[in-house]
Amino acid sequence: MMRGVRGATTVATNSKEAIVSATQELLRSMIDSNGIVEDDVASVLFTATPELDDTYPAKAARMMGWTRTALMGFQEADIQHGLPMCIRVLIHWNTDKSIDDIRHVYLRGAAGLRPDRARDYGTRESS
Repeated sequence: MMRGVRGATTVATNSKEAIVSATQELLRSMIDSNGIVEDDVASVLFTATPELDDTYPAKAARMMGWTRTALMGFQEADIQHGLPMCIRVLIHWNTDKSIDDIRHVYLRGAAGLRPDRARDYGTRESS
């Protein structure tokens, strides 16, 4: 069975370093929280809000060693009153876990995107 694992985070600046660092932190948290291994991942989708254009968030996964998984990046829709400086990730993961056992991760300013999951799914704020 394939499951989707969602995650999001924000960055303070539009720089390669900030985008890669925040995306790696998010990916590690998603991987660790769910026990994900690359061999079980079908693909990963990354989005970034329009003002984040200094590098691709998917680069973070490649730098972590995910070289065989299909990765694709998109620009997030420019929604009025949307969360700025935001990176989102959707991992398509082959797993036997039930949908209720999936742990979605929302870090930094993105924690407010899903306050309903804050306690149950390991959401945390970061400085």
